[in-house]
Amino acid sequence: MMKLKAVLPTKLSIAVAAALFSGQAMSAGFALNDHSATASGNALAGAAAGRSDISFSFWNPALFTNAKGIELYGSGAWVMPEMDVTVNSASAPASFGGFPVSGSNPSGVVDDSLVPSIYFAYPLSEKTVLGTSLNVPFGLSGKYGTDWPGRFHSAKTGVEDISLSATLAHQLNQKWAIGASVQVHSGEVQLDSVIPDSPLLSTDKEGYGDLDADDVTYGFALGAMFEPVKGTRLGLGYRSEVDFDFEGDAKFTDVSPALGSMGANLGIDDAAISDSLSFPSVLTLSAEHELNDKLMLGVTAMRTGWSSLDEMRIKYEEGADGKAQNDTVLTFDFEDQWFYSAGLTYQMSEALTLRSGLAVDNSPAKDEYRSPRTPDGDRKWFSVGASYRLGSAGEITAAYTHVAVDDVSVVRDGSFPNGSTEDGARGELDADYETSADVISIAYNMSF
Repeated sequence: MMKLKAVLPTKLSIAVAAALFSGQAMSAGFALNDHSATASGNALAGAAAGRSDISFSFWNPALFTNAKGIELYGSGAWVMPEMDVTVNSASAPASFGGFPVSGSNPSGVVDDSLVPSIYFAYPLSEKTVLGTSLNVPFGLSGKYGTDWPGRFHSAKTGVEDISLSATLAHQLNQKWAIGASVQVHSGEVQLDSVIPDSPLLSTDKEGYGDLDADDVTYGFALGAMFEPVKGTRLGLGYRSEVDFDFEGDAKFTDVSPALGSMGANLGIDDAAISDSLSFPSVLTLSAEHELNDKLMLGVTAMRTGWSSLDEMRIKYEEGADGKAQNDTVLTFDFEDQWFYSAGLTYQMSEALTLRSGLAVDNSPAKDEYRSPRTPDGDRKWFSVGASYRLGSAGEITAAYTHVAVDDVSVVRDGSFPNGSTEDGARGELDADYETSADVISIAYNMSF
């Protein structure tokens, strides 16, 4: 019993910290890039240089100068992911006996979701535009449930970042436009997992823990657009890193009395929690070139600073006995990665515009740190879209994107990574993941 008591303070706290990244977003990591049906039709090719409408301002705030007057653009993307998980083997933590964990392969891990975006532009003068926008830059949801063999690693997760921006954009001259925005970010994290039972403690009951936390913080964006010759545009946009200091509560149910009697610092008593996470910066470089009066080529290279997410470290407040359980540490060690896309826009008629695009989106997850929290793989996008102008009534836009994700495997050995006890309360897991997504985006744009 004394040996168990020595190892459990850290391990039980890790067991209740569920997957931060249980699901798959359309973009690599947990970024969402579904902010414009117009841009999605080209797989974001030319996103920081596009002159189509004000929705391109998400990637480059200078593009609020696209406004043709007082303008409103609303877009919604319905993301339909598919994830098949095949568990090859799983076992309980060694400190709980290391017995094989039974259960069925999870289904419906990732829910369909709606990603909204709204932009409003108000010209202050012929050259200066005040803009505001509402976006969801990062987010995912996923539920493995409590019956799958990897339930000690993850049960349910929700992550959401909602951003409200205020932007000022100015057309310096015929060649240059610049813009800057300030953003308010509201973030929320929900983390659930199962707490193992243990024959060594004469228990026969699995518990459940969930962590809920939120925070409001700030960010900014800068951008410029340069048109060296008529018909050729270059754009550069930068969205800053966003630093969250999450605060919330850890709550537990059905915890075995044999564990609960061993002390509040074991992580099985309700407690206030805090955690600092830095969502990554995004640098977008784009170009558009009009090949002729009907056909336009666009390209984009986007670098996301995922290295800001090296780990998640959850801190717990002191319990009634004056003790605080050890920090829960989850290693990501993400790498900065690039997204590349190319696309064509064809002006079929005065009213109808057609789009297509291809993209490669590289995952920030390393093989050695991949887990049910980060079952992430490289992606390829295949996109088509169209816009139809309704005269003075505005313009309607639709796009479809298929996202193919590379198959990946999750192999956790119970002491991962590098001999640490980070997985000591989760046990071993060997699972294969097959993932894809289909996205339908619809937008309506109108000027007043």
